[in-house]
Amino acid sequence: MRLEIPEHKILVYELAHPIAWGEMDALGHVNNTVYFRYMEQARVSWITSINGTLSGAEDGPVIANAFCNFYRPLVFPGTITIRLYVANPGRTSIDTFVSIERTDDPGVVYAAGGATLVWVSLKDGRASPLPDAIRKLATSAPALPGGETPPALPA
Repeated sequence: MRLEIPEHKILVYELAHPIAWGEMDALGHVNNTVYFRYMEQARVSWITSINGTLSGAEDGPVIANAFCNFYRPLVFPGTITIRLYVANPGRTSIDTFVSIERTDDPGVVYAAGGATLVWVSLKDGRASPLPDAIRKLATSAPALPGGETPPALPA
């Protein structure tokens, strides 16, 4: 089953990340579990860029679900561009989506995935309101900076 990335999303973060030799598997390409680490790094970098920190906070995000569609294998050496998008911000949750491209092959999506984040109190584990900076995305125009169009994902 392939889960689709919605067209209606907001680009919120972009990250260049090197492919490490140790991320390769016996078949000579980046192991499928590593793509989830790439997506995690984009989410963590984005949240810390707007919220200041994740450690020592009273609340933070947990993943309610996650998925990844693999379109082309990534191989060492190289650098990837990870783009993080958000959609459907609610009171306590937000959907995040990621596209992954090689920087030396721009416009070609190698993988795309996402996760639903639920903000929770670290004291009792109950859902808590999204931080203001994230909640404000609910009123943002569903467009990319500069009027860019979202990347086309393979069918």
